[in-house]
Amino acid sequence: MDYQSQKLWFKSKTYGYGWTPCSWQGWIATFLYIFSVITFFCVIDKQSNSGSDTLIMFILPFISLTFLFVVICIFKGEKPRWKWGNK
Repeated sequence: MDYQSQKLWFKSKTYGYGWTPCSWQGWIATFLYIFSVITFFCVIDKQSNSGSDTLIMFILPFISLTFLFVVICIFKGEKPRWKWGNK
């Protein structure tokens, strides 16, 4: 499938580097990412004995979920590049 003919889920941000959702699929992926991060944190927080244990046990799931979300953005979004507000 051609890059231009595929339906993008994320478009490049107007300022800076990164993406913003531009379709319902992109919004669903973004909400699932946020929901997953919050859920993992709450589950880990209930199982841990201290704040430092919570943060240490949360690092790997957070990095994994963020990596997966960035991979989705790369494959389903525009090519990322630094932008200064011009299209």
